[in-house]
Amino acid sequence: MTRLTRLLFAVMIVICAGTIAGAAPGSASQEPVMRLDLAEGAGATLPVQIIVLLTLLSFIPAILISTTCFTRLLVVFHFLRQALGTQEAPGNQVLLGLSLFLTLFVMAPVGTRIYNEAIQPLRAKQLSQAEALERALIPLRGYMLKHTRERDLALFLRLSSSPHPEKPEDVATIALIPAYMISELKTAFQIGFVLFIPFLVIDLAVSSVLLSMGMMQLPPVLISTPLKLLLFVMVDGWYLIIGSLIKSLY
Repeated sequence: MTRLTRLLFAVMIVICAGTIAGAAPGSASQEPVMRLDLAEGAGATLPVQIIVLLTLLSFIPAILISTTCFTRLLVVFHFLRQALGTQEAPGNQVLLGLSLFLTLFVMAPVGTRIYNEAIQPLRAKQLSQAEALERALIPLRGYMLKHTRERDLALFLRLSSSPHPEKPEDVATIALIPAYMISELKTAFQIGFVLFIPFLVIDLAVSSVLLSMGMMQLPPVLISTPLKLLLFVMVDGWYLIIGSLIKSLY
């Protein structure tokens, strides 16, 4: 049995025990054991909080991919690896780790605003959980609106039959997130295309030279790959690409 399974089993035991204790004779005058009212800011018992926390943890990867710059960074690095022709170098774990920490670096100002405007007042019991969630969405929505094309946003507003919003705050989050994602994919593909051009020129030049020399049995990739790596290292490619990506995200 895995650790997560044991934890879930323990949570279920605690919930059952609390329910039985609440239904026991003489407990009618006591406060109910199980309660969860996020809208009115009422407190929740520890077992319910654990269940809510585990549920939210399962959505963290989707939230990370859908509402941050992680998608753009990972797609660009994938195209870069394909353009270099190095197959599995850098590996997927390296690219994922690099994309993750660059995402944390870029989204740090947004995370700071969320902490100051939503989490701290919630911990100080100045806001309810629903109000804190609404405040946390404001800086995140502002970031997504900044990097979302109007055409993509209009597409989802039209598909959802929503009226044209008078101001950015009126845009529904359910329409903003997919519009932001396809805008990020379009931008990532554009950057990937630009990255392919210099390496494609090297491939064409090497193929033409080998063909003119009659060396048709020699795979061009054996010659072009070292040349592309040499070019990439000489121009300090990682510095240029990551620097340009970070500037495009601010």
